[in-house]
Amino acid sequence: MGNVLHGLISGKPVFPVPQILKEVSQIFTARGKTVYLVGGAVRDSLGGKKPQDWDLATDAVPDEVIAMFAESVPRGYVIPTGIAHGTVTVRFRGRNMEVTTFRSESGYSDGRRPDKVEFGTSIEADLSRRDFTMNAMAYKLPGGPLLDPFDGISDIKQKRISCVGKAEERFVEDGLRPLRAIRFASQLDFWLDDSVLAAIPGALPVCCHVAPERIRDELDKIIGSPRPSVGFLLMEKTGMLKLLIPELDSCRGIEQKGFHRFDVLDHSLLTLDHAAKNNASLELRLAALYHDIGKPTVRRADDSGVWTFHQHEKESSKIARRIFLRFRYPNAVMDKACHLMEQHMFFYDPNWSDAAVRRFIIRAGEDHLDDLYTLRRADSFAHMGTEAPADSLLPLIERVDKILAEKKAMSLKDLAVSGNDLAAAGIIPGKRMGVILKELMEAVLEDPELNTKDKLLEMALKMNEPFSKQN
Repeated sequence: MGNVLHGLISGKPVFPVPQILKEVSQIFTARGKTVYLVGGAVRDSLGGKKPQDWDLATDAVPDEVIAMFAESVPRGYVIPTGIAHGTVTVRFRGRNMEVTTFRSESGYSDGRRPDKVEFGTSIEADLSRRDFTMNAMAYKLPGGPLLDPFDGISDIKQKRISCVGKAEERFVEDGLRPLRAIRFASQLDFWLDDSVLAAIPGALPVCCHVAPERIRDELDKIIGSPRPSVGFLLMEKTGMLKLLIPELDSCRGIEQKGFHRFDVLDHSLLTLDHAAKNNASLELRLAALYHDIGKPTVRRADDSGVWTFHQHEKESSKIARRIFLRFRYPNAVMDKACHLMEQHMFFYDPNWSDAAVRRFIIRAGEDHLDDLYTLRRADSFAHMGTEAPADSLLPLIERVDKILAEKKAMSLKDLAVSGNDLAAAGIIPGKRMGVILKELMEAVLEDPELNTKDKLLEMALKMNEPFSKQN
């Protein structure tokens, strides 16, 4: 970051402008319009990071933007994604860019969107409506200058998140902004200015008006950050966690004396951080965060007064699914995360038979094994907050790999007989046949050598004899 900022101060370009943005700016300037790179792209470039998205601001109104890019076909076209608020999405050379007309906003009666939007001609006025100083900078394309009316550069240098103007006013305008502040702190490893931190609790009622999908997207970005615990601890400190995920907030103070050093909430956040450190998928990170969320519900004291948490993995999956539904997660994400939670409490014993290992593979699901290993390691780390001297899972992994390499039957479809074969042998299709197929599967798991058509048909007919006599 230092070199980029030094270049800015010395009058050199703030950052290299990609050729595609130079071409886009030419389309605007050829028609007497100005265009600026704004928002996160400027912030990230100043911070020495490669921008993921390009947002542009211009004095051209949406109809003018649509017209100028219509003339540029086949190089680009425009999608009117938010035209009522002055925003269109330009698709140019395979990249999407949001282009928004300079505007001012007023009235936020629902705490989500402005009651009135007016297009303007001033980039300075446009920047004044933005949330945080680090996001209220604009770089005029194609070659500058940089506009920084609220000293966002100073905040970037100090890794501080400050609001444009008064934090209380910015948060009333959009109830998602308090959560965005926390997300940026977690994502960028920044800290919240005292004024921002103090304003969040008072803004919580406004947050209730935000659509669940928007909240989910911000939560996912916190979960996807390098150290997600930063965001969740800020959520707890400000009351945001109790508002949005009370089930997780209730894990604070649930002690786990004995093998665990931390209460359930800190343990869960450490598990999530460890998963994040290993670049885990969203589904795995969600499983890490919620894998013990059922413990407050199932907690019981045994005869000696020690707390137990029997079957907490099932309860955790049930509670987590309710949370996922509340935030409208896709079914595939819910199902995978819940499956990992349900299966995370496995304890390998070297005395396991090969059949036991095969059953473990079936319960876990071959496609989920690596994620389950990662979750188990993260869970183990979070017991004491230290890495184990050796990977206790290696003996199990070696046995699993060996069995998978043998390519023996692991499901009904791998059996040497099918339902049609049994029907041809005189076994009536229906519930009886289903029971027989399951029994055959169990037999093959115990002894893979039984998986031949002749042997399985012989066994199936013997299993069917009591039913045949009844008929």
